[in-house]
Amino acid sequence: MPRNSKRQSVIKGLLALGISFLLFSCGDDPKTLEGAASTIFDGECVNETDEKIIVYSGRSENLILPVIEAFVCETGIKVDTRWGSSTDMALLIDEEGSKTQADVFLSRSPGPVGYLDGKDYLKPINTAVLDLVDDSMRSKNKTWIGFSGRQRVLVYNTDQFSEETLPASVFDLTSPEYQGKVAIPGSNGSFIDWFTILIDQYGDTTAGEWIDQMVNNGARYYPNNRSIVEAVGRGEIAMGLVNHYYNYKISAATGAEHKANNYVFTDNDIGGTLIISAAAVLESTDNVDQAEDFLTYLLSAQVQSYFTETTYEYPIAAGVQPNSALSQLQAFEIGSIDFDSLGEGFENANRLVESSGILNQ
Repeated sequence: MPRNSKRQSVIKGLLALGISFLLFSCGDDPKTLEGAASTIFDGECVNETDEKIIVYSGRSENLILPVIEAFVCETGIKVDTRWGSSTDMALLIDEEGSKTQADVFLSRSPGPVGYLDGKDYLKPINTAVLDLVDDSMRSKNKTWIGFSGRQRVLVYNTDQFSEETLPASVFDLTSPEYQGKVAIPGSNGSFIDWFTILIDQYGDTTAGEWIDQMVNNGARYYPNNRSIVEAVGRGEIAMGLVNHYYNYKISAATGAEHKANNYVFTDNDIGGTLIISAAAVLESTDNVDQAEDFLTYLLSAQVQSYFTETTYEYPIAAGVQPNSALSQLQAFEIGSIDFDSLGEGFENANRLVESSGILNQ
């Protein structure tokens, strides 16, 4: 062997030994979390066990991954996650049927979990877990629980409107004074959730007339909440219907140059509905205890604090206070919606929204 080749082989061998030793040494060091996950749990991680669950998540990876990382660190239970929209995940579970790999389903709202419950895909949850939330924040069938809340609001540009000039009800947005000034995220899951509630409370005719009148009044389509809040903040459009927490996040990141505030419609108006995220255990799971451990973790004080302090969502677990920056929830937003009835309606909501033509505006 040529001298240089032999020398390179020795170097490679030493490097390999060094890397192996480094990896082995790091493996002996206590493992801790970094980033957002460390705000949930800042202690030393336990050793991983042979236990594992599979989570189908309709909530975003940015929001849920830190929770999963903290859960794995604290319990040693491994978690595999599949990400997607809540509707797509629900339809996938329906397609997979009893052969689904999912142990847990996380949904942006009760609609998709209600859809699965209606097809008997969900397992009743242990009473000890159910009791972590108020009766109004869980299924009457005991098949899902809420774990965080997002309020629907009207975000408005502060240079173009003051709070005193804004409408008392979401139904007033069809008035001529708001012509061409309102953005709607027509294809967004959270808007579809809210529109499903509108149908449930007022019926197909009233809900259909409202969205048709909004289109006729020049409402403009945006693909999601964030794009609306950003557009309102820079004055591209005057106002839009969104989830409350986007404006808090964007304001915190951009400061005074973002000229937008949230407006909550008057008491008992459906425009200010609180929509809850929901978690469920699949009937087909062989990992019931581990799945319920994960649901319990979602409702723990540290995770609920993460949801409200870091992401500005409303906590659902009993005894956990919301971020002081959040507005006080009003009468219509809690306990007045039969969330169990929404599972049958989200497909119809999509149909009415699409037929209105808002997606082409």
